[in-house]
Amino acid sequence: MSTITIAPNSAQPLTVNRLGYGTMRLTGPQIWGEPADRPQALEILKTAIESGVTFLDTADYYGDDVTNRLIMQALHPYPQNLVICTKVGATRKPDASWVPFNTPANLRTSIENNLRTLKQEQVQLVHLRLMGHSAVPLAEQLGAMFEMQKEGMIQHVGLSNVSPEDLETGLAMGEIATVENMYGYAQRTTLNDGHGETRGGEEVLALCEQHGIPLVPFFSLIHGLPKAGDKMAELARQRGVSEAQLNIAWLLHKSPMLLPIPGTSSLAHLRENLQAADIKLSAEDMAYLG
Repeated sequence: MSTITIAPNSAQPLTVNRLGYGTMRLTGPQIWGEPADRPQALEILKTAIESGVTFLDTADYYGDDVTNRLIMQALHPYPQNLVICTKVGATRKPDASWVPFNTPANLRTSIENNLRTLKQEQVQLVHLRLMGHSAVPLAEQLGAMFEMQKEGMIQHVGLSNVSPEDLETGLAMGEIATVENMYGYAQRTTLNDGHGETRGGEEVLALCEQHGIPLVPFFSLIHGLPKAGDKMAELARQRGVSEAQLNIAWLLHKSPMLLPIPGTSSLAHLRENLQAADIKLSAEDMAYLG
């Protein structure tokens, strides 16, 4: 796999292989509760690392707190080159609904919870997830994150689910190491975040490229796969690969600042996804896809 460096100009840059794994799908239905097959979930995590994945995406509100505990059980003590990226800014109600959890006190609670369940002394990378219309201004939320960074609880701070304006606000306040936004082949402009809000796709990627910030695309396979019969499906058929694999390959070729994290709860699908790193797309292929 090719690599990408997070916060290259910082005192502690993090270089990871450019095909990560998103753990969200390891949970139960509606991203809630324990996995249907816990042994397979643990094996998926182990196989991902053995296959060269060095970037895991998680959150303490996946499950609730299921993926963090799975990561700890499967991989602790962690390989030296493994980067575990978590998210804060949201929580779950008992009915599995998603709500903001983003006051400075809330964010500190979430970071402490991640440190405890992952058995880490410092969160390597954390995305502040923006949750629609919040009563807490972005500057107040991000200020709390930078304060915890100064205290040593956080190594690098990123943003998730942001518009270009949100990212500009963050850049004016301090170093933004990464951005995690919805992005995929079929959805590259302004996207709906699933909670009634729209956030930038291509516009944010352009800003990330300008500032050398890796963009971690989420839901790239769920919302990114086009309808059967179009150019993606046709090229996948010609190359003898799945549309999901070609979608991942497209992301890897689209921009060197993209760090895909396709998730799955299937060991077979994990292996298929990882094989996408070996698919080579020519300039003509990319032009054909558009």
